[in-house]
Amino acid sequence: MALTHEQMTFPADRRLRLWIRPSALVVLAAVAMAPIVAAWVQYAIAGLPSVSGPRDPASAEGPHGFPLWLRSAHYLNLLLMVFMIRSGLSILMDHPRLYWNVHCTPGSEWLRVTPVLVPTDRVWTAKDDARYISPWLALPGGRHTVGIARHWHFLVALLWVANGLVFVTLLWATGQWRRIVPHSWQIVPEAWAVLVHYATFHMPPEPDGFYQYNSLQHLAYFAVVFILPPLSILTGLAMSPAVDSRFRWYARIFGGRQAARSIHFLLLLAYLGFIAVHVLMVVVTGLARNMDHIVMGTDETGIPGLILGGIGIGVIILACVAAHWVSWRRPRALQYAARRLVEGLMRVGLDPMAPRARYSREEISPHFWPNGKLPTSEEWLRLADDGFRDYRLQVHGLVQHPVELSMDEIRALGKQEQITMHHCIQGWSGIAQWGGLPLARLVELVRPAPEAKFVVFHSFGEGLYGGEYYDCHSMTNVLHPQSLLAYERNGAPLERLYGAPLRLRVENQLGYKMVKWIKSVEFVAGVEQVGKGHGGKNEDDEYYDLIANI
Repeated sequence: MALTHEQMTFPADRRLRLWIRPSALVVLAAVAMAPIVAAWVQYAIAGLPSVSGPRDPASAEGPHGFPLWLRSAHYLNLLLMVFMIRSGLSILMDHPRLYWNVHCTPGSEWLRVTPVLVPTDRVWTAKDDARYISPWLALPGGRHTVGIARHWHFLVALLWVANGLVFVTLLWATGQWRRIVPHSWQIVPEAWAVLVHYATFHMPPEPDGFYQYNSLQHLAYFAVVFILPPLSILTGLAMSPAVDSRFRWYARIFGGRQAARSIHFLLLLAYLGFIAVHVLMVVVTGLARNMDHIVMGTDETGIPGLILGGIGIGVIILACVAAHWVSWRRPRALQYAARRLVEGLMRVGLDPMAPRARYSREEISPHFWPNGKLPTSEEWLRLADDGFRDYRLQVHGLVQHPVELSMDEIRALGKQEQITMHHCIQGWSGIAQWGGLPLARLVELVRPAPEAKFVVFHSFGEGLYGGEYYDCHSMTNVLHPQSLLAYERNGAPLERLYGAPLRLRVENQLGYKMVKWIKSVEFVAGVEQVGKGHGGKNEDDEYYDLIANI
């Protein structure tokens, strides 16, 4: 069934409130205002610095103008950026808090886009904390649509990276790189002189951008092509459980997993700031000529560039309308497109990474966000009230030796302890110590048939929209050294809230793959025969990824 607006769940309070920690606000304001203040001080003391005049177009040497490939890549980049920004907003709103620490303790965030302070008098899950955002602003918008938002974000990101690689390759192949790559450090004082003019509301002599950029433009274009995109890609990878669980040092480059998420957001602000200033300067310095440059590829001041540019913007708006329709009317098609492309690449590049990162006891998080709906079935409640003494884990399916195991029998099979980081699809993280049965030992016990390729973990709990919660894992992931059935957390018996009597830990995957309140384990040939056939309850109802390595 297609997702509809009528199926959306809304928070009681739909307000979006931007709150920034005062110390963070001071730092951000200082970074943003320091150049402006310095420019005004210089202007007040020494007046306007000199800026070299524009070069005579007749004497222009080297590459100039805007060839067709550059104009096409520029337009495609704008379209893709619109999609990534809008889908990124939907992803942010699923956990509308940003931190500099990996623990995500409520109250430690430096920014939140919600009026809600996490209540302390009742259970408040990460799902409860998700916000609603209008589909007019975000893609797809709404609430609890992070699965669809991720599909858009990653599909478009792949196209964006491919477009960027083609663009940079052609920059170097045609010599156009000389227009935006600085040739000497002299460009820095020259760019500062231009900034002093702008900051004090004076227009410096503007060159014809068809032949030459001013020094500040030069540096800005260099940054937006060669600095911001690589940082966006690298910080995105630093949020991958597969990467972080294999190479703990990688996320530390950015200050940790949550610091990478915060930097990723700040890069979004940098893109938005560049776009705003860029569009303003296009208008201020001659809209008709500038549009003719980038649309027609000529140095004229006619109206064809304006008309075709307007049509191009209209096409982007229509593309957003089409994406909205796909999101709400054909989400399954989008999910399967992402499965073929994005998950195909993850299966090759990220899934084989066996997790091995470990943390110390001192690094255990003081708060670990609960998530999921506590089971309400009479069977689970009866078992829980009796301390799970009568609990039996049923392991069945395509196995030579099906078993039913009590908790004592599970403990007798062997215990492994590990301190690892949990990565939630919503964006939060936390470090905890887990103790339990290595899944490799369980696989050895039941002896799966050769045709068994997936393992299904069935839960006593329900999904967001009702029905038994379950999820599937490949045999490869089940056999990873840090994959286990946990019955302890932080050295104590697993609490009801966190999945008692058993919960799954597969450390190269996102949290929704780690089923809590496990009722049974089933070995199957394929995911198509379980549930609605998409690989998990969230995959069925919320269009999540089957492989969740990032």
